[in-house]
Amino acid sequence: MLRLAIATLATAALAVAEGFTFTIGNPVASQDFHFKAAVFVFRTEGCPGSMKPQLSATAEGIVNGERRSVTLKVMPASKPGVYGIYQSWPAQGHWVVGLKGTCGNSSAGAVVPVGPKGFIRESSKFFSRPATESEIESSLRELGQAGKQ
Repeated sequence: MLRLAIATLATAALAVAEGFTFTIGNPVASQDFHFKAAVFVFRTEGCPGSMKPQLSATAEGIVNGERRSVTLKVMPASKPGVYGIYQSWPAQGHWVVGLKGTCGNSSAGAVVPVGPKGFIRESSKFFSRPATESEIESSLRELGQAGKQ
C-alpha cells in the first residue's frame, strides 16, 4: 500500500514537473461524435488525474475596425482532459481564441487564430502562463495581414 502511494505521488510530481500545457487538434482527433461541429479541440497535459484544471476561453476579434471580445464555453469531452471550442462569435472579421488554464500552481495559455477554414495550427502560440494582451493583439494583426494577401 505504501509503495502504491509513493508511486502515485511520484507520478503526480513528474506530471507537474513537466508543466501544464495545452495541445490543439481537429475535432475528429477527440473521437467524440459530439465534437464534430467544434472549431477545434484541445487537450490538457501535465495536470495529474487527481486535480481538475480550471479553464476559460475568449474569442478576441476585430470586426469592421472595432475590437470585440466574446466569452466562450469550454465543453468537456467524454475523455478526461479533452475539451472542445465551438464558434459563438460573428463570422465576419478576424478572430483568435485565447485559452487560459490553471492546474494547482501551474498555468498555461494559448492564442489560436481562426480563419475561414477553421483554426490555424501553424500560427497558434502556446505559453506557460496566460497570454498577454499584446500577444493577442499581435496574433490579430498577423491574421488581418494574412487575410489581405
